[in-house]
Amino acid sequence: MVVTRPVFYVSDGTGITAETIGHSLLTQFAGTRFVTDRIPFVDTADKAIEAAAKIRRTGEEHGTRPIVVNSSIDPELNSLLAGSGALMLDVFAPFIEPLERELGTQRQSRVGQAHGLVDFESYHRRINAMNYALTHDDGVSMDYSEAEVILIGVSRAGKTPTCVYLALHHGVRAANYPLTEEDLDSDRLPAKLRPYRSKLFGLTIEPFRLQQIRQERRPNSRYSRIETCKHEVAAAEALLRGEGIPMLSTTHASIEEISSRVLEELGINREMY
Repeated sequence: MVVTRPVFYVSDGTGITAETIGHSLLTQFAGTRFVTDRIPFVDTADKAIEAAAKIRRTGEEHGTRPIVVNSSIDPELNSLLAGSGALMLDVFAPFIEPLERELGTQRQSRVGQAHGLVDFESYHRRINAMNYALTHDDGVSMDYSEAEVILIGVSRAGKTPTCVYLALHHGVRAANYPLTEEDLDSDRLPAKLRPYRSKLFGLTIEPFRLQQIRQERRPNSRYSRIETCKHEVAAAEALLRGEGIPMLSTTHASIEEISSRVLEELGINREMY
């Protein structure tokens, strides 16, 4: 029986940031069923208490602990939200303490302050890029005319998280195409990709690492067998080399390094946000 996990995007503003980041995280867990809800403009104690009650009630209805992706900056409001008993994922928390130490000053937590720092042009560029990445994930949409980057490789080689990173941090419209068995049996680039050769970048991965990742996703399946992983990686690398497509192994590379290499190789000079 598949358990449905309720997920809430909570913010003292529109909630777009929390929802964008949260949605990109959830796409990495395709084996789990999520039901999502956005609660924006939680900017008073009363609203935080009301939101916490709703989150708690939803968790009880589903019989499982809710997940909250939170971009509220007021510690008191966050404490009230935590009273819901949900798993709290604060999108700012990992960065505040290091910045306070580095700058030698404490942050001033005023509701709505963070939103005043937004460069709306770049913000909308990133949101649009994120939407593009999500609608062109794993070959869902084959119209790559507006893509700036198309990542290709075998399934679970790191294409989706790299596309998400490029969208969120560089505003780059990145699509990805998973090489299928039919593609790998051929020694030519798939016909649907040939018009976009200049946008292509290949991601590969060591077979044993790929087998570990796939085993977590689909245990004891043909998909996760080491023989399958070895065959697919070898065939994909041969195809990419034969077509002269630049590629990088993601096995020991951070997502920041992968993204930088992609941008450099394709000649995309885009400021990081």
